[in-house]
Amino acid sequence: MTRNIGLFLALLWFSVFTSVATGYTYERNIPYRGKTQDPYVNQMCQLDIAYKSDVMEAPVVVWFHGGGLTSGKRSIPEQLLKDNMVVVGVEYRLSPKVKTMDIVDDAAAAIAWVFEHIEQYGGNPASIYIAGHSAGGYLVDMVGLDRTWLAKYGQDADRLAGIIPFSAQVITHFETRNQRGLKPLQPTIDETAPLYHVRKDCAPILILSGDREKELYGRYEELAYFWRLFKLVGHPDVTLYELGGFDHGGMCAAGFPLAIQFIREHEKGK
Repeated sequence: MTRNIGLFLALLWFSVFTSVATGYTYERNIPYRGKTQDPYVNQMCQLDIAYKSDVMEAPVVVWFHGGGLTSGKRSIPEQLLKDNMVVVGVEYRLSPKVKTMDIVDDAAAAIAWVFEHIEQYGGNPASIYIAGHSAGGYLVDMVGLDRTWLAKYGQDADRLAGIIPFSAQVITHFETRNQRGLKPLQPTIDETAPLYHVRKDCAPILILSGDREKELYGRYEELAYFWRLFKLVGHPDVTLYELGGFDHGGMCAAGFPLAIQFIREHEKGK
């Protein structure tokens, strides 16, 4: 379904869902590619984990930061520390030091690491949700839709419990187009675009957009087309929300409670 959530309702939900997380243990600076001979990989390919030491088989959110694939730092959003969930904040290499597909590969490596190790932190490998804002949303779309990325690391994208992109670019990413000398408003769809990989049998997907009049470069319209293609190919579990009154940067505030609701609903269905 597609819905428009107005500013008042979104702020109300945000106030209801916001509270200081307690009882969490943090483990930081975990190298998800192990130690390599590349200092830049060792510096950037790390993740942090927030978990409760007395909880087992908890749902897991793997969170990817935004920043246009050129900037940003890993974080663990406190708004996701609900229902004893394990939350993983991932850092990845950045353009122009690497190409955008190298960054997608980092995202896949991090998610594969979570599949392999999250039980040690009380997480349930059958309840892994991947989420991210902007560039981070692009990364989770690519890894969740194109099976080849996780297959490289011996994992199956269809084991994911859900995909939750916050205001993600779904045409060819503007940083890829920048590397090719294309203008920011030159639309392109190729194999590096999430739209290229739409399929009916991927994990459940929650698509979140800011207000269409406040988003970047027609981002809402991109996401509406993304949602429509999922419906046309017969995906059984795809939802689009437009967060009225919120711009690209501010829409996470209203998006987090929707993500929590999505996870709760899907955990109940298991």
